[in-house]
Amino acid sequence: MAAEMALLKPISKFANTPRLTNPRAPSRPRFTTIRMSATAQPTAPKKPTEKAKKQAIKETLLAPRFYTTDFDEMEQLFNTEINKNLNQAEFEALLQEFKTDYNQTHFVRNKEFKEAADKIQGPLRQIFVEFLERSCTAEFSGFLLYKELGRRLKKTNPVVAEIFSLMSRDEARHAGFLNKGLSDFNLALDLGFLTKARKYTFFKPKFIFYATYLSEKIGYWRYITIYRHLKENPEYRLYPIFKYFENWCQDENRHGDFFSALMKAQPQFLNDWKAKLWSRFFCLSVYVTMYLNDCQRTAFYEGIGLNTKEFDMHVIIETNRTTARIFPAVLDVENPEFKRKLDRMVVINEKLIAVGETEDIPLVKNLKRIPLIAALASELLAAYLMPPIESGSVDFAEFEPQLVY
Repeated sequence: MAAEMALLKPISKFANTPRLTNPRAPSRPRFTTIRMSATAQPTAPKKPTEKAKKQAIKETLLAPRFYTTDFDEMEQLFNTEINKNLNQAEFEALLQEFKTDYNQTHFVRNKEFKEAADKIQGPLRQIFVEFLERSCTAEFSGFLLYKELGRRLKKTNPVVAEIFSLMSRDEARHAGFLNKGLSDFNLALDLGFLTKARKYTFFKPKFIFYATYLSEKIGYWRYITIYRHLKENPEYRLYPIFKYFENWCQDENRHGDFFSALMKAQPQFLNDWKAKLWSRFFCLSVYVTMYLNDCQRTAFYEGIGLNTKEFDMHVIIETNRTTARIFPAVLDVENPEFKRKLDRMVVINEKLIAVGETEDIPLVKNLKRIPLIAALASELLAAYLMPPIESGSVDFAEFEPQLVY
């Protein structure tokens, strides 16, 4: 899963981040294992230690998170004796697609990785570390959820269960590749610790469908947009992981197609007024979360030659058009007012961050936050209440990857 579904608490910016530069490194820092932090910095300890340095998990509502669901309800939804809408032939076809494993030999590293990482220093190095860290956590989150669904559905629906297991294979491969990328910066995520220590967010199955479908599809558009941009502008490809994004995003796309098939098998999640409200809610949650997150990391996108807001709006618009094929209603994100609301949210969020970084006592900080939180909630509600676009069809395109790529 390449994008997250959380709302809405400010996250810390890089303190006094200057314009990006790329000086050569005088020396290499020691290898560090991190249990989780939002911005791990690869600084060497003054004295060598036998144990790797551990850093605390930093939880925010905009940080990548782990998900769980009602697995008993999932078993009922995919029980072929109970649910007559299940199209087992479609799932069998999808299973064969996943078994083909197009990317089995794709994620192969070479000496370019370490050489490129050693050239990235200063603020840019810190930004790349956070990018790898957050991406690894998001992919690992998908691995855990899909693995458990594959295990729990084995008896109820072996075909669907195997697809979940193969998707967990993909997510584990992505997470491992990203974690090895961290090793180029002399860091590594302790994924075993993360599994036990991370807080899990509970979503009902239908919310898992909405949110995960959006997460996979927005991930596709993020990866393919970055890949195409860097293919045309190779001077900005500072680290070779971006060369892998073309095949990588096809994994995200196949995962999204599977979730669209799951939703077609549960028409009650798509064909009533409540489905329209929830569809718009999850669209708004995913789009706003990405926009606020990325506007806090403008330096990363500038570092690879992108305008952050233009990139995000392109991704949001393309994701929304794709989502409109299955969701019964989507947001009118191509209305200029929608972007204006997003930009106002960014300003409010920056003010919230500034309040949090003051030396005021907690009571004073909370009092200062109240009008800002109210203003942010007002913008969110106004964006949600904009006239939606009626959309969606259970007659889904048979070969959607060819249509969106």
